[in-house]
Amino acid sequence: MTTLVKNSTKRQIVMTCALPYANGPIHLGHMIEHIEADIYARFQKMRGHECIFICADDTHGTPIMIKAREQGITPEQLIARSFDDHCKDFSDFNIQFDHYGSTNSDENRQLCELFYERMSAGQHVHKKPIEQLYCEHDKMFLPDRFVKGTCPKCKTTDQYGDSCDSCGATYSPQDLIGPGCSLCGTPPVKKSSDHIFFKLNSFKEYLKEWLPQHTSSEISKKMMEWFNEDLRDWDISRDEPYFGFAIPGEKGKYFYVWVDAPMGYVSSLDQWAKKNNRQLSEFWSADSKTEIYHFIGKDIVYFHTLFWPALLKSAGFKSPTGINVHGHVMVNGEKMSKSKGTFIAARVYLNHLDPQFLRYYYATKINGSIDDMDLNFDDFTSRVNSDLVGKIVNLASRGAQMLSKKMDSTMSTPDEAGLKVLSQIDHHAEQIAKYYDVRDFAKATTLIRECAEITNKYFDEKAPWKTLETDPAGTKQVLTTTLNAFRKIAIFLQPVLPAMAQQVATLLGERSYVWNDHTAMLTNHKVNDYVHLAQRVDPEKIKSMIEEQKQIYAAVEKPKKPATAATSVKGAKAETAAPTEIEFEDFAKIDLRIAQIIEAEEIKEADKLLRLKVELESGNTKQIIAGIKSAYSAEKLLGRKVLICANLKPRKMKFGISEGMVLAAGDGGTDLFVLSADEGAKAGSKVK
Repeated sequence: MTTLVKNSTKRQIVMTCALPYANGPIHLGHMIEHIEADIYARFQKMRGHECIFICADDTHGTPIMIKAREQGITPEQLIARSFDDHCKDFSDFNIQFDHYGSTNSDENRQLCELFYERMSAGQHVHKKPIEQLYCEHDKMFLPDRFVKGTCPKCKTTDQYGDSCDSCGATYSPQDLIGPGCSLCGTPPVKKSSDHIFFKLNSFKEYLKEWLPQHTSSEISKKMMEWFNEDLRDWDISRDEPYFGFAIPGEKGKYFYVWVDAPMGYVSSLDQWAKKNNRQLSEFWSADSKTEIYHFIGKDIVYFHTLFWPALLKSAGFKSPTGINVHGHVMVNGEKMSKSKGTFIAARVYLNHLDPQFLRYYYATKINGSIDDMDLNFDDFTSRVNSDLVGKIVNLASRGAQMLSKKMDSTMSTPDEAGLKVLSQIDHHAEQIAKYYDVRDFAKATTLIRECAEITNKYFDEKAPWKTLETDPAGTKQVLTTTLNAFRKIAIFLQPVLPAMAQQVATLLGERSYVWNDHTAMLTNHKVNDYVHLAQRVDPEKIKSMIEEQKQIYAAVEKPKKPATAATSVKGAKAETAAPTEIEFEDFAKIDLRIAQIIEAEEIKEADKLLRLKVELESGNTKQIIAGIKSAYSAEKLLGRKVLICANLKPRKMKFGISEGMVLAAGDGGTDLFVLSADEGAKAGSKVK
């Protein structure tokens, strides 16, 4: 939620994007956020404000540790490789960070320790036990992947505790024949472990007041639903083995990744401050006047509007000025899909298309709302070819080429009609700036396109190609007007298309532009030889891009099991058999429980799946992978008390182990309704 401030007031702004996770490549879903933030940062800098654009890789957690083990490298090597890839992708998309750091830094560790010291001193943390698998030999709690034994189904040896790589069977570690710790072979036992919890409810009143003032009305309204009851304590610790920062004074305990990840905003700014002989307190102290904006996706609003401001408050740091939230990227009206080749990596896009095209297209769609955005490739092609190339870039081609090829490459002065055109364009400048300032880039680019249409109409009416021989002086005036108009448009578009704006400055023999440069007029000015600023989109390149992404997906995806005879017949519909009667004893085998959803996240690689963490009685948690994403967003489910089947046999899925089932009614797709408990029901209660 940005704040509109008049240009006469010099502002000090710090802004961040959500930190990309270091176990995968940057994709076009990431790019909407980084392009949006980069446009905003570049605009503010053009207006003369101090705007510091910060980001970093999010590097900690179990997935990083496991992926590194699978590749036979250290986590540090894995995140270093990811860091290089991410930086290259962002640079090639003209994303200009003032500093790009890593959460695996000394500054971030020190910051986590400082926050923990202050929240402990304020009595905002406490401990309670959680039961987990434990190796008595290595004195450590074991994730399932740290338990090995013989598969109970096919009897293959040396299999992990959640599934068999040989036959594909899934099971719990206790089902293994001769289970043992993968590090030493000792059979694991169940053991209780104290975890550290942050008392979020201590900040309930502060957050109720803070939220409406620092988020959009639609975000604020949604998040305020959490305050109908007490806010739940937040588990901020994880047991070793864990790749992250150790919690001071707590043996074998590490900060949960969602603690040290947002700290990366502050620690990366600290790194920038040290390089520039500045102090962190200038920006992030409680009494600082700096504007701080986070650009994030709507799937992580919960963490940024409840946990993060509460953590900052507990440690005496300034809370964000605004949380700017965007929706997800759809492709051709559907969720991004690896199998269809539309879950497109940034590098794959760059192999085929100009990064300026995506920057322009996203800018024409970004309006500051949290609505999902459709990257429709037909629309993409049309907007780039018709509007950007056909209407805007074509002005430079029409003006500069004739001036250099047919005349002496020197501008003169605009004619009377041209002066009116240039005045009209300047008249729009402040409105365009206001649209940029409130992140309504769609309206800004629309108004810029209208400036190009005004200029093209003037050019066509004057028809300088007809008067070149009969009225060379008048012809030169028309070309001078056209190039001056294009120059103003290029300045207005510089936040969106910085590379093209620099090409324009080179063409006209000027330095890099600031916003008020649009008020100047070039007269009797020599221009350099024209170079093509943009080529039209070739639809065949889009097809090639999608095909390359499909091949990458096919190369890493395991072959699917063949369809059964009942499902392999094209067009056949399975008949729904009437349910058979069962005995009460059969029903009694099903353990139905009330559970509270304490964590929820979208599985971006899957079209239908959410990863949920539910709590039964205190300390007893389960992970459930539920196929309900088409009906529910992750944040909509947080805190809900739902009905689950608690004794369903654990099932290995592509994205992890699912240890239960959330009950829902409906025909599927968007027609799904999660069954909720009536008021007063407690988590862990058995359904009878």
